[in-house]
Amino acid sequence: MIRLEKLTKSYRTPQGRKVLFQNVTESFPEGKNIGILGRNGVGKSTLLRIMGGIDYPDSGKVVTNQKISWPLGLAGGFQGSMTGRENVAFVCGIHGVWGDTRRKIINNVQDFAEIGDYFDVPVNSYSSGMRSRLGFGLSISFDFDVYLVDEVMSVGDAQFKRKCEEIINEKRKNSSFIIVAHSMALLRKNCDVGIYLDTGELRVFATIDEAIDLYQGKGPNTQSQKVAASTVINT
Repeated sequence: MIRLEKLTKSYRTPQGRKVLFQNVTESFPEGKNIGILGRNGVGKSTLLRIMGGIDYPDSGKVVTNQKISWPLGLAGGFQGSMTGRENVAFVCGIHGVWGDTRRKIINNVQDFAEIGDYFDVPVNSYSSGMRSRLGFGLSISFDFDVYLVDEVMSVGDAQFKRKCEEIINEKRKNSSFIIVAHSMALLRKNCDVGIYLDTGELRVFATIDEAIDLYQGKGPNTQSQKVAASTVINT
């Protein structure tokens, strides 16, 4: 169960305060793989960071009885002066993972990230793609009930993208995914239901295709159709 309760989030900008969510209450479908769609700047990545516990709302909360990952591929949490290996070992320590299990995770991340000798070079010398590879490999090496994915599968060459999809398919046997992506093909392939974010609203759809239709301008237009197709949250 994942539920947003009276969630409010805003940011200061040079043009004034930008409100992404205001007093939003909504439950996410249980046991489903969820795709989140919306134009740039509506709060998709912010919502994932809040659910993953690395950002905080102005007010309200996320209520859950599940173990939720940080966003897969997240690179902002790495300590730049530490190497990739040291960062992975540090995260293992935070999660109480030591000994042979820690060594196994470090080796798995090194193999998965495919960054070669850079694994033992300070992270502040990495490209954004290398950081994302390291972050994805680290995230997927831990077991969670729900994995949060934010555009990470757009990073890297075709072989690396296939590897990301393969590991996600494997994890889906016991876990569910919440995915933010601009690739409609990727969302259709990996998601059951859809959430559409727009300025002033959050809508939960029974199928990913309904959310994609709205995102692409093909969805219902009348208020009665909107209510029938989805849950509408005014924010």
